[in-house]
Amino acid sequence: MEDKEQVYHNLQKRILLLSLAVSFTPLIILGLTMYYQFEKAAWQRTEAQVSYMAQAHAEAVDLFLKERTAILSVMADTHSFEEMAEEDRLRSVFDIMNLRAGAFVDLGVIDDAGNHRAYVGPYALRDKNYYDQPWFNEVMSKGVYRSDVFMGFRNIPHFIIAVRRTENRSSWILRATIDPDVLGNIVRSAQVGRSGEAFIINREGIYQTRPRFEGPILAKADLNTSIFGGRVTATELRDSKGDSYLCAGSWFNDNKWLLVIKKDPTEMLADLFAVKFFQVSIISIGIIAIILTTIFTTRLAISQLRKADGKTSELNAQLIQADKLAALGKMAAGVAHEINNPLAIILQQSGWMEDLLAEEEFTDSSNYQEYKNAIDKIEHHVERARKVVHNMLGYARKMEPRLEDVDINETLNQTITFLENYSRSNDIDIQTDLADNLPIIAGDQAKLQQVFLNLISNAVDAIGQEGNIIIRSRQDSAKILVDIEDDGPGMSEENQKKIFDPFFTTKEQGRGTGLGLWVTYNIIDKMGGTIHVKSELEKGSVFSVEIPIVIPDKK
Repeated sequence: MEDKEQVYHNLQKRILLLSLAVSFTPLIILGLTMYYQFEKAAWQRTEAQVSYMAQAHAEAVDLFLKERTAILSVMADTHSFEEMAEEDRLRSVFDIMNLRAGAFVDLGVIDDAGNHRAYVGPYALRDKNYYDQPWFNEVMSKGVYRSDVFMGFRNIPHFIIAVRRTENRSSWILRATIDPDVLGNIVRSAQVGRSGEAFIINREGIYQTRPRFEGPILAKADLNTSIFGGRVTATELRDSKGDSYLCAGSWFNDNKWLLVIKKDPTEMLADLFAVKFFQVSIISIGIIAIILTTIFTTRLAISQLRKADGKTSELNAQLIQADKLAALGKMAAGVAHEINNPLAIILQQSGWMEDLLAEEEFTDSSNYQEYKNAIDKIEHHVERARKVVHNMLGYARKMEPRLEDVDINETLNQTITFLENYSRSNDIDIQTDLADNLPIIAGDQAKLQQVFLNLISNAVDAIGQEGNIIIRSRQDSAKILVDIEDDGPGMSEENQKKIFDPFFTTKEQGRGTGLGLWVTYNIIDKMGGTIHVKSELEKGSVFSVEIPIVIPDKK
């Protein structure tokens, strides 16, 4: 038994491991593949968003600068140097420029010697000379110039836009300072999220707008501008701490300034992490469900296997018992044959003794009647013994079904005679209520006798001691009904449902094989009839057999 339990334990363990491995492998591979694909798609989507944002804001800043440059050029082209040198006229022009476009901090007119001839603005710049300033030469040589952010005479970070106009073979410059806060607001609108960063740097990496986190304006950025090529470039970089971030840069049309947007991947991929958590949760729930289901089904399968193994062992034992009973039946048939011979001799000798009593010398004997009675008793009991042996032979010898003329009532009486001594020894009274004039049917008398023998003997066994059995027969249309009723302990509804199952028995272990009623049911079923039971606890049982009436062939 211990060896079997160890086998079941090892089998259960192997099934569990194999089932879990087969279930988990595709689930984990699918989860990892889905996460990788989603991460890749999320990164590409975020990269595209950052690139688009960088390009859009760079175009906005570029448009902002071009509009101011265009307005400044228009004002220079539509006014003469003398007009612009008058500060009242210059103030009027300055007001119109801010009304039309805005973001102009001051406006100045500078002659070809670098002298500030007129100025409108908050700073004291009227007497300044710009001839030695780098931007002055740039304007005079190029005609239009936008500077980087520088300190200058103001000593604060600022940048200018200047245009040159030639008039009467002499040149003069109209210069305007752009409000850096307006430019900064445009750039800062790209600073999305808690860690988003946006700023403008020149080709040397100098901040042209104030960054959000990294340092002051005009400081050197820790960024190599050469990695940004073309219109927009997005790449993954690492800061001084080794943390990675996504960086997108877009050059302005003049390729002097670079708009840079930085984003933290952790913040960018927050949706990915939420999906990752959800995915891990779903996979974890799936794994737990698979484990529980696998354990449950494996234990259920092993339990069913144990039950099947137990039933197989029980079946083997019952088949051995049935084989013993079959051997015992054959032996009983042989014994019956052996008994028949001495019975015939006894009957023959009793007949000879009866003939002797008829002679004159015995008829006058005072013991004649006593002899006569003794011979009659011998013949009576010999005849009784022969009938029992005859019934045993009839029950045992006919194994293959064959049609013959069968009288149901006579078959019932023969069976009752066969069990009469057995029932009487247990104080059980077998009563009959058999209908007259039942038709003779074509059937297998030995099989029917086996049916009745099983049902009546079961009724006797159910009663045990002191009870009654009533056997009834009647005709109902095209069938004969036989009821075998006992006043035994009865059966529960659950047992009634299984009473005709093979190897099911309510008897004590060793007293029954559980095959009798199953065989009985199959015999009646093959005849085209039915058998059913009605029972109630403490009130007894009634087995009802319906036998179809088959008219025998005429002989």
